[in-house]
Amino acid sequence: MSKHLSHFSGQIGLRYGLKLCALRVMVCLLVVCNLTPCLALANAQGRRNAKPKQQLSNQAQAFLEDLSHRAFLYFQEQANPQTGLVLDRARTDGKAHDATHPSHNIASTASTGFGLTAFCIAVERKWMKPEDARERVRLTLKFFAERAEHKEGWFYHWLDAATGERRWQSEISSIDTALLLAGILTTRRYFRQDREIVRLATKIYQRVNFQWMLDNHPLILSHGWRPENGFIKNRWDTYCELMILYVLAIGSPTYPISKASWYAWTRPLITYAGRTYITGGPLFIHQYSHAWIDFRGRKEKQSPFTDFFKNSVDAVYAHRAFCVDLAKDFPGYSENIWGITASDSQKGYLAWGGPPREAAIDGTVVPYAAAGSLMLAPEIALPAVLAMRDKFGEKIYGKYGFADAFNPNNGWVAGDVIGIDVGITLLSAENFRTGNVWKWFMANREITKALQLVKLTTTNQS
Repeated sequence: MSKHLSHFSGQIGLRYGLKLCALRVMVCLLVVCNLTPCLALANAQGRRNAKPKQQLSNQAQAFLEDLSHRAFLYFQEQANPQTGLVLDRARTDGKAHDATHPSHNIASTASTGFGLTAFCIAVERKWMKPEDARERVRLTLKFFAERAEHKEGWFYHWLDAATGERRWQSEISSIDTALLLAGILTTRRYFRQDREIVRLATKIYQRVNFQWMLDNHPLILSHGWRPENGFIKNRWDTYCELMILYVLAIGSPTYPISKASWYAWTRPLITYAGRTYITGGPLFIHQYSHAWIDFRGRKEKQSPFTDFFKNSVDAVYAHRAFCVDLAKDFPGYSENIWGITASDSQKGYLAWGGPPREAAIDGTVVPYAAAGSLMLAPEIALPAVLAMRDKFGEKIYGKYGFADAFNPNNGWVAGDVIGIDVGITLLSAENFRTGNVWKWFMANREITKALQLVKLTTTNQS
């Protein structure tokens, strides 16, 4: 189920001042100056196959390496050694929640998908030996292929990390399974010389019955299924993080759904700060599919002719402008301290965002809103994450990178990090720096086939 819906279906509350010195200001200014001429990739077309070019200061490079490595450590340390399942959340200092905490030993299927991708990044960056990463990946894939409970190939949203048993009465989740599959297919390509990884990954993907998840609808997929009452009534019928799900479903070699499904969901428009774009929820919905699918230089060749990369760039710019406009009520927001998307808060887990403004907004900043946008609009996202780290330091920046959220107006800082939020930070940073996750995932023939079927092709393709 969608992140911002699932936490409200019985799970809400379970997903729970230094001055900027002149040197740091100079670093941020240098980053912006260096990025401006070379990061036109955020709005450029037809450059999908080109490596992103950066002229980053040494300080910025060092920061991105540090942030990425800390994020990777979450997936290395918070995965169960017997199942490979990654915990849904952990304390910012890396300690596990004790047995009395509601999230104790709760793993997330989606977090595990991000974690599988993290191992590919770790090998490429020499944070982990290839043989160790392959062993971890094989263990995880073997669990999902042979031991994990599933329904027509689909998996539960939340699981016991040690046993894989269903937890929190969660649903068989279509979107969480899709995020897991994205990680699985990434490993299939990155470790393509490992026959066992390829075999297991292919088995898991080919077993997923996408047609079953339609629940007798000709085009629109259900959010999921529960053994107590069957299919969830909500469907993936409005723009959100759904694109990764539909690409996997249309490209399925065994149970494909119609290519017409791509154009069956609605695309509500909003205009803010001079930018008109499609939206349907918090900022993370403009990030998740982009973590794996390379939308750069692609535009639909039939109505409504959407350029989804540009759409997400516009969403990031509009969101920053929205936060700056909120500064009159919450002075902690600024051009470089911004970001509100589904996260922990002082009142529990909230699926907040904007524009438009929501009543719950209280001045909280969610760092992964900017960090997850590095691959989309680095010229504004990188100065933001640099400024947050530099201004607030260890108060918000810990073992796994940024705390999930903090409020610069009253000093509150979340005590946890959340796996999927750490994951989008890592994948977005890697795509910004190298484009590698895009390269690995897009090398799966099922993905390129799906994009061709829906006529979402590059400018040099028919």
